[in-house]
Amino acid sequence: MKYGTGILAAILLFLNGSEASSAVRIANDRGGLIATYIVKYQRLASSGESVVIDGLCASACTMVLSALPRDKICVTSRAALGFHAAWNYGANGRAFTDPEATFMLYSTYPTPVRRWITRRGGLTPHTIFLSGKPLQEMYRPC
Repeated sequence: MKYGTGILAAILLFLNGSEASSAVRIANDRGGLIATYIVKYQRLASSGESVVIDGLCASACTMVLSALPRDKICVTSRAALGFHAAWNYGANGRAFTDPEATFMLYSTYPTPVRRWITRRGGLTPHTIFLSGKPLQEMYRPC
C-alpha cells in the first residue's frame, strides 16, 4: 500500500508541476469587450499559467499586460501589441471614444508601456503597434 501511495503522490506532484508551468499562447487576438477580457485574465492570473505572445494581441487583449506579472509574460519575434483609445456605443448606436474608459485602460498598463504610449501621442482612435526590439526590451523573449 505504501508503494501505491508513493506513486499517487508522484503523479499528483507531476500534474501540479505541469499545470503551473503551462503557457497560454496568444497569436491572433484582435480584442473585444473590456469586461470579457477582465474576466478572462482574472481566471488566467489565478491559474498561475504563463502567457506567450506570439502574434497580434490588440485592443482589449493588451490588458494581459496589466493582469499578469511581467515574469509570467514572454514575447516572440512575431509578437505585436496594438493599442488604441477605448470606445463605446452612444444612445443612437454610434461608436464614440470613451475618455473615462481610455484613462482607466491606460492607467492599468505597466509604467514602461505607458511611457511608450505617451511618447507616441497617447491612446487615440488610431491603433499604434509595439513590437520588435522595443517590445523585447520590456518583456523577456521566448
